[in-house]
Amino acid sequence: MAAEDEQQDGAPARPSTAGALLWTAAAVPLPGIAHLRMRRRAAGAVILGVYLAGIAALAIWALSLGRSDAGTLTSVASLALRSSWLMTAMGVVFVVSVLWLTVIVHSWVITRPQGASSGARLLSGAVVVLLCLTVAAPSALALHGGYTAYDALTNIFGGPERDDLPPHDAADPWNGADRVNVLLIGSDSADNRYGVRTDTMIVASLDPHTGEAVLIGLPRNLENVHFPEGSALAERYPEPYGFDMLLNDVYQTVAEEPDVLAVNPHVPDPSADTLKAVIGYNLGLDISYYAMVDMRGFRDLIDAIGGIRVKIEEPIPYGVHGGVLEPGIRVLDGHEALWYGRSRVNSDDYGRMGRQGCLIKYVTEQVEPTTILTSYRQLAGATQRTLSTDIPQSKVPAFVELADMVTDADEMSTLQLSPPQVNTASPDWEAIRLLVAQTISAEGPTGDELPTGTPSPSDPAVPGEEGLEEGLEEGVEGDRTEWQEYTGLDEPSPADPGRQVGEEASDLNALCP
Repeated sequence: MAAEDEQQDGAPARPSTAGALLWTAAAVPLPGIAHLRMRRRAAGAVILGVYLAGIAALAIWALSLGRSDAGTLTSVASLALRSSWLMTAMGVVFVVSVLWLTVIVHSWVITRPQGASSGARLLSGAVVVLLCLTVAAPSALALHGGYTAYDALTNIFGGPERDDLPPHDAADPWNGADRVNVLLIGSDSADNRYGVRTDTMIVASLDPHTGEAVLIGLPRNLENVHFPEGSALAERYPEPYGFDMLLNDVYQTVAEEPDVLAVNPHVPDPSADTLKAVIGYNLGLDISYYAMVDMRGFRDLIDAIGGIRVKIEEPIPYGVHGGVLEPGIRVLDGHEALWYGRSRVNSDDYGRMGRQGCLIKYVTEQVEPTTILTSYRQLAGATQRTLSTDIPQSKVPAFVELADMVTDADEMSTLQLSPPQVNTASPDWEAIRLLVAQTISAEGPTGDELPTGTPSPSDPAVPGEEGLEEGLEEGVEGDRTEWQEYTGLDEPSPADPGRQVGEEASDLNALCP
């Protein structure tokens, strides 16, 4: 240090204490400037040159992101959800911040005047520390944020790649598939209730090329669920009426004996994985992944994104204390959004299903990549407490881009497998598979392509469907609508937002206010 303090031959006179502090402060936005001032040209040129080259590289990188089809913010959000990129970014931030702090301190060392009083030295040292904090504080914030995101990624998206699919290819993350199907599960558990109920089950079928999305809602009270051939569940509950409980009981049934009943007992959540396989089998779909949200933690997710804007047309009572969601355009916090999606007061399971579909639409429309980037701490914490999934880390960036595509396309429809289009007490699964196939694909099978012996959805001879004939006919019968024929009420259509009537998928833009 003494050698540093000595005046070098040919070096200019050192400035005053105030001048030295100004040159040190200038080294914060322009590292190396103080070295050039003191005629340390080689060191100053290298430091400043590397700094400017780094800024130029960042600018070029930002421009390249801006030219990408996904857009700058979506591309950044996708990168932020890659653990390898996060580790690299944190390493770069740490090294750059240490070098930057070294330059700031050294700038003060080579410019400080000799023989300053003790008071001046103490004051100058405090100012230099503050200057260092202008670099250290945001660097520490970035490192903490990176670690938070990394921790969330590794804890949530820890599922292995599917063995039946090729290795992940970033250029073709969906392996050429025409649809990507994900099971969305809303689980409900409480201290005063045994086990876990999956009261919300929605299959999101997404077109990875256009962003068109179809939400297939399954009522919790669907009966006579069939199980994949050869599975332990199929052996224990053989068809035609072996499983005498409801669809939302499948998860807990497997949870009680996962080693015996699960399709794959070695995955992190055998019950959710088995429910995914069961629903896929009954709908005739290959469901690639599931995402399960604890409904008690759902409110934390909504609060983390700052609430959700909803138009309420009729009062929605909720809770046990007489709460009411009043009509109007409202921004619902997490607690209110939870009850918007689960209230059954003056409603039923199927009206609730409709509002849940609307919630998905509203979240998809209103959550932007900027929200993910600016609220990542709250989102990471809420997500770790709330979400479990078998989506592997390698697919997360692709899902972010697909979600952005869905938002841009604004083509989201719903098919609710509920009355009148489906008899939940005695569902005709072959007819349901036909409805699903026709809904998600323009190339779906027609009545002439049904397997031998398979009844048409509107065939009055379908066993157990005698009371459903008029429910599967579209339009009106006489002067009464399908809803009036089904309910016997005078209202021509249901009052619940999102409540679907008819066997054709309905546009959520029309159903949701």
